[in-house]
Amino acid sequence: MNMIKIPPMGKEEYDELINQNHIGRIAFKGENYPYIAPFMYVFDGKFLYFLSTNYGRKIKEFKRNPHVSVEIEKYAGDMSNYKFITLRGRIVEVKEDSKKRNIKEMFIKMIKDKKLSNKALAVLGYSPEESPQLILKEERTLVWKLIDVESIVALKNP
Repeated sequence: MNMIKIPPMGKEEYDELINQNHIGRIAFKGENYPYIAPFMYVFDGKFLYFLSTNYGRKIKEFKRNPHVSVEIEKYAGDMSNYKFITLRGRIVEVKEDSKKRNIKEMFIKMIKDKKLSNKALAVLGYSPEESPQLILKEERTLVWKLIDVESIVALKNP
């Protein structure tokens, strides 16, 4: 019996996968077990950025060890088509005001362009009744950037 290997994607293909989506999972090392949580993200063509509420276990895990794995996937319900990418790197907090503002503007644009429900704002600490524009005006979220990517595994169905 021959083992079939899942073929890799090239950079153009996995950049397209990243651009098409807006939800990924970040796996933190955790104390005894990995801690995995979904995050909305934006991609500027070079870096992935995440907005994180400034509370919860993810903050503790981030402060303890910023080395993470990020996974993004796309698949058909019957698995006839699937793609995924895993990136291993380090998360840093973006603190420069102008850079944070630019990234938050990218999030607002992504929310509008992808026609996300206002209920999605709850994952960022906002009520569905609030305007996404509050993301720019209030500091309810931290801005994270994935850097120092040392490993990329991007595979697709054969």
